[in-house]
Amino acid sequence: MAFELAYSFCFLLLLLQRPFYTFAQPPMNISLGSSLIAQDSNSFWASPSGDFAFGFRKIGDNGGFLLAIWFDKIPEKTIVWSANGNNLVAKGSTVQLTEDGQFLLSDIATRRQVWIASSSGTGVSHAAMLDNGNFVLANGNSINSWESFDNPTDTILPAQTLHQRSILFAPYTQTNYSKGRFQFTLQSDGNAVLYTTYFPLDTPNSAYWSTLTQGSGFQVVFNLSGFIYVTARDGSMLYMISPSTVSTKDYYQRATLEYDGVFRHYIYPKSSTSSSVKRAWSALSLTPLNICTVILEGTGGGACGFNSLCRNDDGGPSCHCPYGYTYVDPNDVLKGCKQNFISQRCDDAALETDLFYLQEMLNTDWAYSANYEYFQPVTEDWCRQTCLGDCFCGIAFYKNQTCWKKSIPLSNGRIDPSVDWKALIKIRIDNSTSRQAGQDSTKKSSSASIVHGLVFMVIGMLVVFLTLAVTFFVVRRNYFIKPKVSQLSPFIQGINLRCFTYMELKEATNGFMEELGRGAFGTVFKGVLASDNGKFVAVKRLDTMFREGDHPEFKAEVSGIGRTNHRNLVQLLGFCDEGHHRILVYEFMSNGSLNSFLFGERSRLHWYLRRQIALGIARGLLYLHEDCSSQIIHCDIKPENILLDDSFTVRIADFGLAKLLKADQTQTITAIRGTKGYVAPEWLTSLPVTVKVDVYSFGILLLEIICCRKNFEEAKNEKEMVLADWAFNCYDQRKLHLLLENDDEAKDNIKEMAKYVTIALWCIQQDPSLRPTMKDVTHILEGTVEISIPVLKPSS
Repeated sequence: MAFELAYSFCFLLLLLQRPFYTFAQPPMNISLGSSLIAQDSNSFWASPSGDFAFGFRKIGDNGGFLLAIWFDKIPEKTIVWSANGNNLVAKGSTVQLTEDGQFLLSDIATRRQVWIASSSGTGVSHAAMLDNGNFVLANGNSINSWESFDNPTDTILPAQTLHQRSILFAPYTQTNYSKGRFQFTLQSDGNAVLYTTYFPLDTPNSAYWSTLTQGSGFQVVFNLSGFIYVTARDGSMLYMISPSTVSTKDYYQRATLEYDGVFRHYIYPKSSTSSSVKRAWSALSLTPLNICTVILEGTGGGACGFNSLCRNDDGGPSCHCPYGYTYVDPNDVLKGCKQNFISQRCDDAALETDLFYLQEMLNTDWAYSANYEYFQPVTEDWCRQTCLGDCFCGIAFYKNQTCWKKSIPLSNGRIDPSVDWKALIKIRIDNSTSRQAGQDSTKKSSSASIVHGLVFMVIGMLVVFLTLAVTFFVVRRNYFIKPKVSQLSPFIQGINLRCFTYMELKEATNGFMEELGRGAFGTVFKGVLASDNGKFVAVKRLDTMFREGDHPEFKAEVSGIGRTNHRNLVQLLGFCDEGHHRILVYEFMSNGSLNSFLFGERSRLHWYLRRQIALGIARGLLYLHEDCSSQIIHCDIKPENILLDDSFTVRIADFGLAKLLKADQTQTITAIRGTKGYVAPEWLTSLPVTVKVDVYSFGILLLEIICCRKNFEEAKNEKEMVLADWAFNCYDQRKLHLLLENDDEAKDNIKEMAKYVTIALWCIQQDPSLRPTMKDVTHILEGTVEISIPVLKPSS
């Protein structure tokens, strides 16, 4: 959905319009007759600062040469543009700016022109590699007749603009720069869209993300402040694709559509003033956030190819084969997966039933794959048997007494917590990829049959003996031996979480060394999972040493968060339930809490970002209140519990105070929970508590987001001390500008800001019945409905 911004015209001129470019040094012109030769030493023309280079790059040890532009001051030499990704040239090939102004690439092996940027008669007098990464051909008046910025491949750079009908093509693989399976385009109707393609053709297939700016979008701008957004014809911003938190002065930046279909905004420090600052590319944002769940092709294999499964990790998607399958090409995992066994024969399907089994996989689905049979109501065992006896059935899905059967090949495969189907994958027991040598014989040796019979009889006797022995020892252990480690409690069974040992987490946190913060029930430490490629995590150790079987807060967090799945909720990765240790492991949020941006020393967030954060919190609470399987009241909404990921997407954290409600409950009576200043009045009167307590806390938090100050500040004069009271007085007296101290950006959007103040005041009404639901709030923030309720003086 496009989020419109009402930035003032003056602000747009200063920040958002494409600026005039200045260079520390004038560009060094490349004269007519100049040329480069493809050779092992990477011949090139550098920009005046040396930041960028244009020339030949050898691809692979035995590969050809690519005519490209790359970052030249960093060890990675990252390529940002190429001319001949689909047709590498041989060593000794040349690119030449001829005396008559032609700029062309010739392959010495075929003696053909592979690529041409300018033909004779265009008036080209020179070329130049500019410091912003743009390679240009210009005439005698220094007017560009061709530039790489107008002919992008897979990357855009700061100061670059995409016009309508411009297309970025993803590379085929990380090391193959030919056109791949995805494209990003600003369509002629103004909508910026990510598509899969009808690979190997480059025509668009299925859209999986868009800005919804059709009819109004004019350009995609990557400005010198590092923001990437869609503008209207008048220059106003229509949709923010990627906000920036760092300066292009201190960081190299690029936005690349990569081979996996994700559009990533990267930054790279130009210099390191501290040994702790790692000089490497890091992603500021990913679009879309989870490609595995948004690609639903009607034709095609999906995000990872036929029969494959896409799983979204912190850095983006990864492709996996299901049990019994292997990659078609390990060097190109997007080609999908193939069976590593012989399929079931249709003429002997019933006889071959015992040769196959069904491997169970949870949270797994192949969406939009052909469902050729559907049964309801049936048991899971019935579903299994009907698939085993059907030669066309490659996989069955079961849920709620419903059975679906699908045939091979499968498309749009994904593993994701939001998928609640159980996948049953048919696999041959012996995993054989070839028939038995004697399968075509009409009869077998009778002696071989006798031997086989004896072998099976002996094996059967051994199985019976071992079963009796195991049963004896298990019974003896259960009755006579006291377990030394607490067993997995019933309340967390069925949740797809990793169970850590205490020593694993102690090592991951270096002895619980680096503290990130403290909450009502525990302390959070930064950790690194060596077993998961050095993945950063947040490890929350509950302070109270709960006895075995008596840890309600731990139960609330594991059972609550473990069963939730929403982009605006922090993800629980695992837990430790060992002895008296109660530890939770969450994904790590690099930008920390909202608290540090609103009240700390970190720079104030733009009004646009603060609006998006408010909307993200509202959507997360709406999910907890109405959309998850068991209604959850958070009970402690405050800035410290609002975390921000790399792209400043909201993640609501800390369910330690959450009170899970059963499906048939709408209210509960419980002890006071929450943090002073954010607690709804009904907590203090022992009245029944509903989801409206979260609405109240959200209202207080929204005022803090608007004003970038705390709800209570003693340093203020008496009338401004309590933010809620002061906000109502300013609202009532039509003096809202007084709330926006030193925030010119918000003042320029005073009408919109007034709407947000009205929402906040509506949320903090004394009477819970007068407050809106989070669904109401979300719809108003999204702009789909208007506020029609008069606001009364709130409680304080």
